[in-house]
Amino acid sequence: MKKSANMVNEDHLIEWLLEGDISIQYQVYRDLLAIEKPHLRERIAVEGWGKRFLSYRKKEGHWGQRFYQPKWISTHYTILDLKNLAISQNNNEIKQSILQVIQKLKGSDGGIFPIGAEKKSDVCVNGMFLNYASYFLIKERELKSIVDFLLSEHMNDGGFNCFSNTKGATHSSLHSTISVVEGILEYAQNGYGYRLDELREAENQSREFLLQHKLFRSDRTGNIIDKKMLMLSYPSRWKYDILRALDYFQLAEVNYDPRMQDALDVLTKKRRKDSRWPVQAKHPGQTHFDMEKTGYPSRWNTLRAMRVLKHFNL
Repeated sequence: MKKSANMVNEDHLIEWLLEGDISIQYQVYRDLLAIEKPHLRERIAVEGWGKRFLSYRKKEGHWGQRFYQPKWISTHYTILDLKNLAISQNNNEIKQSILQVIQKLKGSDGGIFPIGAEKKSDVCVNGMFLNYASYFLIKERELKSIVDFLLSEHMNDGGFNCFSNTKGATHSSLHSTISVVEGILEYAQNGYGYRLDELREAENQSREFLLQHKLFRSDRTGNIIDKKMLMLSYPSRWKYDILRALDYFQLAEVNYDPRMQDALDVLTKKRRKDSRWPVQAKHPGQTHFDMEKTGYPSRWNTLRAMRVLKHFNL
């Protein structure tokens, strides 16, 4: 039986993706081909991007100058990058670095990295921290106060805002909400139980918050909140965009909702003539290295877009 043009084209895309970094290869097999290749995952730490990120770890156990400085080469964002590569969850170096942060930077409000004159923790940072700390299987007792802090900042409209405990924000932020729901999902998927029912309810309400905004529109006017949210970037850092949101929904195995359609339409229109998706934007700041170049075809964005379209049968 002859393959359709679409099937042939997808085969070429898979071949192109499998020419990329070992972390891309592993996730292509896992997410697009439904084949587990644990030997590929073990190689992430010893070659390619994973090896490079790990090589910048200081002998004191941190990256950059400290936990959050300079931003994109700090311990925080480097560990988030390593998590997103799908590096082994049992990497002892990374676990040690996370535990150092917990021991040194947990505040009286229970969160990590209390800042400002009032020494309050940041909701967005703690959502991301819960994400990678859960992924790397940090013991539940170390995460309880972070869970308590995040739940205490859950807002009445269903989502989260990093200014809720500092500037009195009354409306949730897409940026903060996506970071927290990613953290809750990772926490749940790795078998943690502390206040899990409350976290799942907060996650469900946050999903509804995202959907009420059709992933990028004002719930009052219907206008685009910020055109930057339609630009495809990677790594996302703390910033929200439609591909990050759609990738979260597929990872959470959430069924199609008509309120996703506008974002899905934007995503499909961004596909290039060669069927690949580009890197359209880069968040400015110092990096260890750039995994991909802005304006060029992106294996990261193509992989993520393809697993979104696969999940929603598009």
